[in-house]
Amino acid sequence: MAFKDLSQGIKISITRSITTSFESYMNGINWNEDKFNMQNFVAEWRKYIINHASWYSQISEATKADPVFHEELAVKINEVINKILSEKPSNAQIDEIVELQEQLEEDYDYSCKMEAKYVIEVMKDKLKKKQIS
Repeated sequence: MAFKDLSQGIKISITRSITTSFESYMNGINWNEDKFNMQNFVAEWRKYIINHASWYSQISEATKADPVFHEELAVKINEVINKILSEKPSNAQIDEIVELQEQLEEDYDYSCKMEAKYVIEVMKDKLKKKQIS
């Protein structure tokens, strides 16, 4: 079975699993592009889909073993990652980052919406620790 032949629900679930795994992987390497390794990401995604994704059990073993299906999944993974990386941070995120950077007197680089979310969380954590000590 080809990727395009899957139900819309399964395709959406696959996209969501890629997005969730990518965010987790990138957060785990602190959004350091130099540490990014596609094979490591795919291994983490596989672990995620086997343990947490309901769609994985809905696809036949024959489909899972099909090399064409794997090629189509690779294309989908690249599409999802490219979409994530090209999604600009929201104005609210940019404003919050500017404010947090001023409070911390530190500068952070970020290039997409998902990375901005990570940067905001990192800075909020730093502020909390700063206020506690």
